[in-house]
Amino acid sequence: MIKGTKQAMSVMHRLGAIVLSMVILTGASMSVSADEADAKRLLKAMSDYMGAQKNISFDYDAILEIVTVDGEMLALASSGAVTLNRPDKIHATRHGGFADVEMSFDGKTLTVLGKNLNVYAQEEIPGTVDQLAGELRLKYDRPLPAEDLLLADAYDALMLDVVEVKDLGSGVISGVECDYLAFRAKEVDWQIWIAHGKRPYPCRFVITSKLVAGAPHYSVQIRNWKTGDAVAATDFSFRNRTKAEKVDLDKLRGADEMPTHFATGESK
Repeated sequence: MIKGTKQAMSVMHRLGAIVLSMVILTGASMSVSADEADAKRLLKAMSDYMGAQKNISFDYDAILEIVTVDGEMLALASSGAVTLNRPDKIHATRHGGFADVEMSFDGKTLTVLGKNLNVYAQEEIPGTVDQLAGELRLKYDRPLPAEDLLLADAYDALMLDVVEVKDLGSGVISGVECDYLAFRAKEVDWQIWIAHGKRPYPCRFVITSKLVAGAPHYSVQIRNWKTGDAVAATDFSFRNRTKAEKVDLDKLRGADEMPTHFATGESK
């Protein structure tokens, strides 16, 4: 009898927790729908702030999740730094367990240096950073780190195909209090944490795929945010100090976030 009573109480406790969770989730969904306008306003304020900055620099930590054919979720971690001078100069680095890459663009020439392999590639791509981002993504499948956030008008790019918007209140990223927003689009869900105050920069950005089993995500967490005169002077031109071998950009291997020994669509 005691055993049965304990089991019944245990079940009721679990059911109570489930009901409480449902109430919390239901309450959240009802309240956030009323805050859609606020979420869009906060995202637009971030976009306007970012677009108005002529000089930007930050460090970042990124996680790229992949799902194996056996359903195992793996996370590839890397870190790097970005310096941007609008409208047409950018320098970015990415260092992970499989690659050490440096990219420079001076408004005319793009250079990608694979430090771990001591090879580099160059392409003449005159134009702005926005034009460079489009060329890299569409032609070479090599997106810039946090690409959507760096565009002169990030709002339009981020809101493309968005069908649902939520303002989830506040969160804290690396000690910085942020507005926490969530968006649903046709192929991805994404979340962003935007710093409070006069510098509404993105502190964290997460994109989750809805087209891949397991819903892997890509996340970027930003730190050491600087603008204006606080940004260190940067030489955006390339100097081949290590006598690296030159190769074609579409043949540059070992410089992607996905390591070469991870074969897409195959079991390894």
